[in-house]
Amino acid sequence: MTDQPSPLRVILFEDSILLREGLVRLFAEAGFETVGAHADAEDVVERTGAAAAEVAVLDVRMPPTFRDEGIRAALALRQALPEVGILVLSQYVEGIYARELLGAGDGGVGYLLKDRVTSLEELSAAVRQVSRGGTVLDPRVVQQLMRTGPDPVGGLTPREREVLEAMAEGRSNVSIAAGMGVGVGAVEKNVSAIFAKLGLEDSGTDHRRVLAVLAYLQKDPRP
Repeated sequence: MTDQPSPLRVILFEDSILLREGLVRLFAEAGFETVGAHADAEDVVERTGAAAAEVAVLDVRMPPTFRDEGIRAALALRQALPEVGILVLSQYVEGIYARELLGAGDGGVGYLLKDRVTSLEELSAAVRQVSRGGTVLDPRVVQQLMRTGPDPVGGLTPREREVLEAMAEGRSNVSIAAGMGVGVGAVEKNVSAIFAKLGLEDSGTDHRRVLAVLAYLQKDPRP
């Protein structure tokens, strides 16, 4: 008899009791084990470590001030336990902290907007993706990051900018090509041009190139 794989262990930080309990049920339906469900982001590192969680799902605005406690907790968690995947699930885009989180190491990370998650399949796929070290970003998050950050991409063509934005969403070359209705070879040429113009080395994986692009977007290219 083949041993069944252990369920993915998820810890949840969400102040809304209705959403928190709803997510616990959704995670159970997806086959995950919720090893903690908390109404605040206090002691996030200790709670996550003690629960041996593989993924932490956090809201951005949590008690006591309902400003940025959740995403600051995510940054602390990334620094202390980089192996834990982090999925920010919020109504808001906190651009500065989001760029810092996305550029902080090689662990899995995601940022989704609550009102744009339309199915259990979408949410569970995002949790699995970050648990494997991948990146999941809502397109609106990407647009906000690119709009509010310094503009190091002025030398890119419109098509290269379009490809860059798709890369920052964590999409593969095949997925980008399908969405644009072009061949994979054309996308690969654009990707190579982007990295050449930005002075970034293509590491060959979607997650690493997302981190590289977003980390570069934090830099002010002006002397």
